Amino acid sequence: MIYDFGIVGGGIVGLATALSLIELRPGARLVLIEKENRLAAHQTGHNSGVIHAGIYYQPGSLKAELCRKGAAATKEFCAAHGIRHEVCGKLIVATDDAELARMKALVGRASDNRIDIDVLDAAELRRLEPAITGKGAILVPSTGIADYPAICRVMGELVEKAGGEIVLGEAVTAIRETGDAVAIETSARRISARRLVCCGGLQSDRLARMAGLATDFRIVPFRGEYYRLPAHRNDVVRHLIYPVPDPALPFLGIHLTRMVDGGVTVGPNAVLGFAREGYGKGSLDIADALATFGHRGFWRLAAAHWRSGIVEMGNSLSRRRYLEACRKYCPDLTLADLQPEEAGIRAQAVTSDGTMVHDFLFAETARMLHVCNAPSPAATSALPIGRMIAERSLARNEP
Repeated sequence: MIYDFGIVGGGIVGLATALSLIELRPGARLVLIEKENRLAAHQTGHNSGVIHAGIYYQPGSLKAELCRKGAAATKEFCAAHGIRHEVCGKLIVATDDAELARMKALVGRASDNRIDIDVLDAAELRRLEPAITGKGAILVPSTGIADYPAICRVMGELVEKAGGEIVLGEAVTAIRETGDAVAIETSARRISARRLVCCGGLQSDRLARMAGLATDFRIVPFRGEYYRLPAHRNDVVRHLIYPVPDPALPFLGIHLTRMVDGGVTVGPNAVLGFAREGYGKGSLDIADALATFGHRGFWRLAAAHWRSGIVEMGNSLSRRRYLEACRKYCPDLTLADLQPEEAGIRAQAVTSDGTMVHDFLFAETARMLHVCNAPSPAATSALPIGRMIAERSLARNEP
């Protein structure tokens, strides 16, 4: 049998794409292939759980547009299917004069991105969040939290209910495009599809090269290390607490995040990972490490950001240093409050000139579309991303 559509990747972007395709083409033969024995096993299952509003992103960018649409769609999806979520709001806190100036610049960006906000002074911030210290803050009321693995499970059920097939526990080992189909070899079978969409996340560069595409990027994994506060500190904040981003730094910084299970996490930092799918501290995969160190773009990136890299590594090696970064705006936290929590891994596409790709990156052939980079907030944006990918795929010659 030849499928109409093949999807590689059982994270939230792959599932949203599968769901959109089967909604746009009822009755289509569709198969989704995931190498793990469960859906949402990697980036989707290890993210912060935040429904982002999109205040940080360049106005007019694809990232900003998809985030705004995705935030609304994610809340609607959760409400329709009884999935845990909460619109708790986010505070972006300025702790010194430099951050206060950058915070004021964010106010204009929020307006450009059509996001409702409130600007708070120090006293208003303290009244709203007594445990948080700062010179001012931006309140983003529309930010929320959700159970993204549960969203994926429901998406998978909807795909199967509509006639799609989900194959778990089979890794893709070869991809070959011919004139009328794409042949996908897995560890257990051969599958043919008239059109293929690859949503490989941490393995997106390898899947693209496996399919014969010329690529000018490499996935460089960055570990986001978190701590969880003990249960008796779960009421330390009522909102999500974020720092004001520094445009000179590649990542956002440590923040306090309420979770749908009632807990609060602190993090993440951002340190180089030596295993794309190794979540334990000290995880090492020789092939992954060689892929990073053998990429000239990585060394150019490292040369540009070595100072922040040293800071992040120091925070990783010293729990006390990590604590000091947290106490910048939550001063009553103690070392005993930082309890173990599983890390996440960010799939960061880096081009050969050392540029970090911060927007979506696609590669296409006549019968394939590869999602090469789906940066944060990909989970928030997944439903409109999936619809965009499905429409883009269907706009080509009919299968």
